[in-house]
Amino acid sequence: MTFKTTRIATLLGAAAITTAMAAPAFAAGHSVSACLITKTDTNPFFVKMREGAEAKAAELGIELNSYAGKVDGDNETQVQAIETCIANGAKGILLTASDTSGIVPSVQQARDAGLLVIALDTPLDPIDAADMTFATDNFLAGELIGQWAAATLGDDAANAKIGMLDLAISQPTVGVLRDQGFLQGFGIDLGDPNKWGDETDPRIVGNDVTAGNEEGGRKAMESLLAKDPEINVVYTINEPAAAGAYEALKDIGRENDVLIVSVDGGCPGV
Repeated sequence: MTFKTTRIATLLGAAAITTAMAAPAFAAGHSVSACLITKTDTNPFFVKMREGAEAKAAELGIELNSYAGKVDGDNETQVQAIETCIANGAKGILLTASDTSGIVPSVQQARDAGLLVIALDTPLDPIDAADMTFATDNFLAGELIGQWAAATLGDDAANAKIGMLDLAISQPTVGVLRDQGFLQGFGIDLGDPNKWGDETDPRIVGNDVTAGNEEGGRKAMESLLAKDPEINVVYTINEPAAAGAYEALKDIGRENDVLIVSVDGGCPGV
């Protein structure tokens, strides 16, 4: 977790809670509650987001209730959290969606009940399913780290063997944007930019999914190494997945000769 990533996570949480609660009821001095729903409560990015939101909520005198999926991709728990927020009379929901299209009916239910819904970090699909979105440019972040990786390899980039460690089979927008940005930045032609895995460049060994956690990153890395043990570039959706990939490479003594990159919270990391 870099300082820059931590700072962005904190600012996202604080800015969103301020916007969500800039409501007439609060201005009138009435009691206001809000909900923060993150993908997990273990990813350092979401931990810092929650801390930033909690600090700002305390400053504003707002009751903030926090919820999280059990793992990245746990849409069901996020749906249940939205239902709880509606039932409890919350004024707004701050949401980092695990399934960017699957969560939309529940988001619409909340908006129909009068709640303001703000998407954080991960745009919904369609993006206007939320009242507003606070997010970094995930495609650009991926593109920048892809350019850096290609420049680091120099002439060897033309013969790279790349393992792509993505988020989930459902391909939420944040995972697609980071993946496609990285490949474009590396100099690889995209297929359909709205999904990953359809590229034909022979440098891509394959894609596997990690659920955005360390164990998932380890298993995905092991799977791709079974396809081609000579992988020398590894793209990862976030830092926990990168940590798992590192451990898998360390097990076979290759942790020092493989370039591992992550795009976490819209910030390139190495």
